[in-house]
Amino acid sequence: MRLPDKRGIARLAGIALACAVLVPIAGTIPSHAQTWPARPIRLVVPFAAGGSTDVVARLVAAGMSGPLGQQVVVENKAGAGGSAGSADVARSAPDGYSVLVATVSTHAINPALYEKLPFDVIDDFTPVTHLVDIPNVLLISTQVPARTIAELKAYAAAHPGQLNYASPGVGSVGHLQSHWFATLAGIPMTHVPYRGAGPAMQDLMSGQVQLMIDNVPTALEQIRAGKVNALLVTSARRIPQLPDTLSSTDAGLPQFIGYSWLALLAPKATPDAAVQALYAAAKTTLADPQVRQRLEALSATIAGEGPRETAAFLRAERDKWAPVVKETGVRLE
Repeated sequence: MRLPDKRGIARLAGIALACAVLVPIAGTIPSHAQTWPARPIRLVVPFAAGGSTDVVARLVAAGMSGPLGQQVVVENKAGAGGSAGSADVARSAPDGYSVLVATVSTHAINPALYEKLPFDVIDDFTPVTHLVDIPNVLLISTQVPARTIAELKAYAAAHPGQLNYASPGVGSVGHLQSHWFATLAGIPMTHVPYRGAGPAMQDLMSGQVQLMIDNVPTALEQIRAGKVNALLVTSARRIPQLPDTLSSTDAGLPQFIGYSWLALLAPKATPDAAVQALYAAAKTTLADPQVRQRLEALSATIAGEGPRETAAFLRAERDKWAPVVKETGVRLE
């Protein structure tokens, strides 16, 4: 057999090198996956800083930075009931560097509330994880002598037209969930919208309005100070922060379950490698004892579901809230 000369050996080496470049070894990770993330990741909170969504987002962002090896930077982009920040992420490049903190408002209520959204809450996003559920609480003025649903019904019958409920604004979770409660309980009440939860709480404490639904973390201080009373929490079970307050199930309204939940979503078509890395970092963060302790102090129940379960959860929440919004008759442009 004739052996190749030096020129032939060089040609064979060149062919082998080309094959090694063009055909990856089975089981290896593509180079783009190995280098991601190569820069900080922005976590868009579609509401102003300081609220429960922002607090949880910053806690999670700090925890995810370690496992990812890059800083996760929170960016507040408020406006249009959370739609401005949501649209920003939906339009972002699907490269794993833009992530949205989605909420019950942005992805369950707004689709039915607004005439038209600049994005599709399902089709324009890639689910990463369902982070946490935060229950809401039905608050009642200390001037109303009712501590149960039955007592509230009796009070309403004896004082027709005198029950008003406050909310942070038309179309807010507080508005829709209060209307839902009034319908389920068969208690006539009038909606009084405010420009924010703060003014609404002030008038509830002074007795100008009689009821209000707020999330548990922001209401705890006033409840513990005796400035307002808690009638029920909108969860299936009682919560440690308010052990003496009935759950919706305890109160005989098992269908009245509603949380201020948070989920992480990436733009549509984000590579699966990035999605799985983001999910793994979030899961590691939620398992950290210090993070869990701080979330529990906020009355948050950790969900930690993966992309597939989160996708199903988002569809179920959208379908649950659509009839509630429709029943109110409210539509926003």
